[in-house]
Amino acid sequence: QVQLVESGGGLVQPGGSLRLSCAASGSIFSINAMGWYRQAPGKLRDVVATITSGGSTNYADSVKGRFTISRDNAKNTVYLQMNSLKPEDSAVYSCAALRSDNFRWDYWGQGTQVTVSS
Repeated sequence: QVQLVESGGGLVQPGGSLRLSCAASGSIFSINAMGWYRQAPGKLRDVVATITSGGSTNYADSVKGRFTISRDNAKNTVYLQMNSLKPEDSAVYSCAALRSDNFRWDYWGQGTQVTVSS
Protein backbone atom coordinates (compact mmCIF):
# COMPACT_ATOMS: atom_id res chain seq x y z
CA GLN A 1 0.00 0.00 0.00
CA VAL A 2 1.00 3.58 -0.65
CA GLN A 3 -0.18 6.61 1.28
CA LEU A 4 -0.23 10.05 -0.35
CA VAL A 5 -0.63 13.32 1.55
CA GLU A 6 -1.03 16.62 -0.30
CA SER A 7 -0.39 20.10 1.01
CA GLY A 8 -0.03 23.63 -0.31
CA GLY A 9 -3.47 24.53 -1.60
CA GLY A 10 -5.22 27.78 -0.82
CA LEU A 11 -6.62 31.03 -2.15
CA VAL A 12 -4.56 33.05 -4.61
CA GLN A 13 -5.25 36.00 -6.89
CA PRO A 14 -5.22 35.62 -10.67
CA GLY A 15 -1.65 35.73 -11.93
CA GLY A 16 -0.31 34.41 -8.65
CA SER A 17 1.56 31.22 -7.82
CA LEU A 18 1.18 28.21 -5.56
CA ARG A 19 3.25 25.10 -4.98
CA LEU A 20 1.55 21.83 -4.12
CA SER A 21 3.41 18.99 -2.43
CA CYS A 22 2.59 15.30 -2.29
CA ALA A 23 4.45 13.13 0.20
CA ALA A 24 4.40 9.40 -0.45
CA SER A 25 4.94 6.66 2.12
CA GLY A 26 4.56 2.90 2.31
CA SER A 27 5.45 0.62 -0.60
CA ILE A 28 7.23 3.28 -2.63
CA PHE A 29 9.00 0.63 -4.71
CA SER A 30 5.65 -0.32 -6.27
CA ILE A 31 5.17 3.13 -7.85
CA ASN A 32 5.92 3.62 -11.55
CA ALA A 33 4.84 7.24 -11.91
CA MET A 34 3.21 10.07 -10.00
CA GLY A 35 0.68 12.59 -11.17
CA TRP A 36 -1.56 15.50 -10.31
CA TYR A 37 -5.23 15.54 -11.23
CA ARG A 38 -7.88 18.17 -10.64
CA GLN A 39 -11.64 18.30 -10.46
CA ALA A 40 -13.74 21.43 -10.57
CA PRO A 41 -17.38 21.47 -9.41
CA GLY A 42 -19.65 19.84 -11.95
CA LYS A 43 -16.76 18.63 -14.09
CA LEU A 44 -14.91 15.38 -14.56
CA ARG A 45 -11.52 14.78 -13.00
CA ASP A 46 -8.73 15.63 -15.45
CA VAL A 47 -5.03 14.91 -15.46
CA VAL A 48 -2.86 17.98 -14.97
CA ALA A 49 0.67 16.61 -15.08
CA THR A 50 2.57 13.35 -14.65
CA ILE A 51 6.15 12.38 -13.96
CA THR A 52 7.71 8.94 -14.32
CA SER A 53 10.28 7.33 -12.07
CA GLY A 54 12.83 8.29 -14.70
CA GLY A 55 11.79 11.93 -14.63
CA SER A 56 9.84 12.17 -17.90
CA THR A 57 6.99 14.64 -17.67
CA ASN A 58 3.71 15.29 -19.44
CA TYR A 59 1.27 18.17 -19.09
CA ALA A 60 -2.28 18.97 -20.03
CA ASP A 61 -2.37 21.55 -22.82
CA SER A 62 -4.20 23.98 -20.55
CA VAL A 63 -1.26 24.20 -18.12
CA LYS A 64 1.77 23.88 -20.41
CA GLY A 65 4.20 26.70 -19.82
CA ARG A 66 2.59 27.64 -16.51
CA PHE A 67 2.82 24.51 -14.34
CA THR A 68 5.88 22.40 -13.55
CA ILE A 69 5.87 18.96 -11.98
CA SER A 70 9.00 17.73 -10.22
CA ARG A 71 10.07 15.11 -7.73
CA ASP A 72 12.54 14.74 -4.88
CA ASN A 73 13.28 11.04 -4.64
CA ALA A 74 15.18 11.45 -1.38
CA LYS A 75 12.05 12.86 0.24
CA ASN A 76 9.56 10.69 -1.69
CA THR A 77 7.78 13.90 -2.60
CA VAL A 78 6.30 15.24 -5.81
CA TYR A 79 5.66 18.93 -6.38
CA LEU A 80 3.43 20.95 -8.67
CA GLN A 81 4.59 24.52 -9.15
CA MET A 82 1.71 26.56 -10.51
CA ASN A 83 2.41 30.01 -11.96
CA SER A 84 0.24 32.55 -13.77
CA LEU A 85 -2.83 31.03 -12.18
CA LYS A 86 -6.23 31.68 -13.73
CA PRO A 87 -9.71 31.44 -12.24
CA GLU A 88 -10.34 28.36 -14.38
CA ASP A 89 -7.52 26.60 -12.53
CA SER A 90 -9.70 26.54 -9.41
CA ALA A 91 -10.36 22.94 -8.43
CA VAL A 92 -9.57 20.21 -5.94
CA TYR A 93 -6.11 18.96 -6.83
CA SER A 94 -5.27 15.35 -6.03
CA CYS A 95 -2.00 13.49 -6.11
CA ALA A 96 -1.99 9.98 -7.57
CA ALA A 97 0.46 7.12 -7.97
CA LEU A 98 0.64 4.64 -10.84
CA ARG A 99 1.27 1.07 -9.79
CA SER A 100 4.12 -0.76 -11.46
CA ASP A 101 2.36 -4.14 -11.52
CA ASN A 102 -0.90 -3.21 -13.24
CA PHE A 103 -0.24 0.36 -14.50
CA ARG A 104 -3.34 1.67 -12.85
CA TRP A 105 -3.69 4.92 -10.89
CA ASP A 106 -4.71 3.04 -7.77
CA TYR A 107 -3.35 5.31 -5.06
CA TRP A 108 -4.84 8.72 -4.33
CA GLY A 109 -4.38 11.49 -1.82
CA GLN A 110 -7.23 13.27 -0.07
CA GLY A 111 -7.05 16.33 -2.30
CA THR A 112 -6.33 19.97 -1.66
CA GLN A 113 -8.44 22.95 -2.71
CA VAL A 114 -6.99 25.59 -4.99
CA THR A 115 -9.06 28.72 -5.50
CA VAL A 116 -7.99 31.46 -7.88
CA SER A 117 -10.04 34.57 -7.30
CA SER A 118 -9.68 38.29 -6.79
